[in-house]
Amino acid sequence: MSDTDLVKLYSQRILALASDIPHLGHLPAPDGSARRRAPLCGSTVAVDVVVKEGRIADFAQEVKACALGQASAAIAGAQMIGRSRAEVERARDQLLAMLAEGEPVPEAPFGGYDVLIPARDYRNRHASIMLTLQATSEAMAAAEAAQTR
Repeated sequence: MSDTDLVKLYSQRILALASDIPHLGHLPAPDGSARRRAPLCGSTVAVDVVVKEGRIADFAQEVKACALGQASAAIAGAQMIGRSRAEVERARDQLLAMLAEGEPVPEAPFGGYDVLIPARDYRNRHASIMLTLQATSEAMAAAEAAQTR
C-alpha cells in the first residue's frame, strides 16, 4: 500500500467519524447482546440492544477497531435507534455487497457508508467494517429469542 493509497483510505472524513462514535458503552439491562471479532486484524465490537415492538429502542456499542471499523461503527450507530432487524440486516448485506462486489452504497438511512468506498480495494479491512452491523443483527436476534421464551 503506497502513502497515497493510505491518505485516500484514511481521509479526514473517515478519521472524523472514527473520533465521534455515538452510543459508546454498554446498556444496564439489554434485551440482547452480541460480540463480533475480525480474526485477521483483531478488531472487536460488542453491541447491546433494547427492542420494543420489533425496533431498537436503545443501543450501545463498545468498539475496539481500526479507523475504518470505528468509522463504520459511527455511521451505523448514528442510525440504529428505531431500526428493525430487517433494516439492519438489509444494511449489512448491502454493505458487504458494496465492499466485495462493487455494488451501490447501502440504502438510506445508511447512505453514509459512501465514505468507505475506497476500502473496497482492501479486502483485509472488510471484516472490521462489517462488525457493527453483524453484531447488531445478532443482538436483535438474541433479544427476539429472549422475548419469545
